[in-house]
Amino acid sequence: MFTDATSVTIALQPTTNVSHVGNFESAAKCKTHKQNGAYVRKSLIAGGIAGCAAKTVIAPLDRAKILFQTNNPQYAKYSGTFLGVFRAIREIYSLHGIPGLFQGHSATILRIFPYAAQYKDWIMPRKEDETPFRRTVAGSMAGVSSLFVSYPLDLLRTRMACENRIVTNDGRMKNVGLVDVAKLIWREENLFTRKGNIIGGIANFYRGFMPTVYGVIPYAGVTFCCYEGMKASALERKGWWIYKSGSESKEAKRQLVWWAQLLVGGVSGVIGETISYPLEVIRRQMQVAGTLKTTDGVKRFPTTMEIGRTIYATKGMRGFFVGLSIGFLKVVPLHAVSFYVYEYMKTVLDI
Repeated sequence: MFTDATSVTIALQPTTNVSHVGNFESAAKCKTHKQNGAYVRKSLIAGGIAGCAAKTVIAPLDRAKILFQTNNPQYAKYSGTFLGVFRAIREIYSLHGIPGLFQGHSATILRIFPYAAQYKDWIMPRKEDETPFRRTVAGSMAGVSSLFVSYPLDLLRTRMACENRIVTNDGRMKNVGLVDVAKLIWREENLFTRKGNIIGGIANFYRGFMPTVYGVIPYAGVTFCCYEGMKASALERKGWWIYKSGSESKEAKRQLVWWAQLLVGGVSGVIGETISYPLEVIRRQMQVAGTLKTTDGVKRFPTTMEIGRTIYATKGMRGFFVGLSIGFLKVVPLHAVSFYVYEYMKTVLDI
């Protein structure tokens, strides 16, 4: 999922609506409250906790999906079947134990909070300003802006999921850690190395960045738009999927019950995942692909089009959707848990 883009939607959770605003003055106070420092800090905390909880639940599935997407030779035999993901997880567990199922998860946790950018209240300060187009724009802006900060951690997560052990300077093998993989990536040669080690090293951490940008816009935008739209539609209707939080006064807020919250979040995630998945496969393969040599012998990374052509030539259209069944398997608990925990944290933090 897009950087995982999955974490994108965690930061895009809708803010709590005021059920009744009596006059212009109270509306202005509501808007000021949404834009003050305390509100932003609480939103960051709520989004971060929700993201960590959701990504921890699906971490073993996430690692198996990355191994399939990158055509890891040890686990390629399990790709293409529904039970393959469980067989792959079983092999990872038998070889590396529980830590193997969560390898690279530390990078995932670190990148959760940079995704907490919120544009919803800037683009749609009033309830009547909310439209499907503006919801999509708000989600896309948050996803793209957060991407610049968090992308290196996404690349680290992918590489850690694929590389179990490395060779030390004295020839010994050791299990990889976050710092070990970061050093390995920094030292890899590329087209920018001629301009200096610093520029070349930074460029290595943005390998596969462009297909991520292409994909995060439909992923974050569509997921956020679907969630907001379905939730707003459900809240407008009377039914047993609604309850009122707080007191019974006019300030009480209408909320979805827990199972409706999970359902709306899960369906939104499935839609966004399907639309953006081919670009995610390209991104993963670019992150682990070896370098190519130009006509003058300089090493460079393969482009989005080159990776796309390679995937199509070797596996056809199916190659762009390898591991999608795992995406469906994990996207419901991922988005359901993230939306549910976020809504719960909003209540706890009073935002």
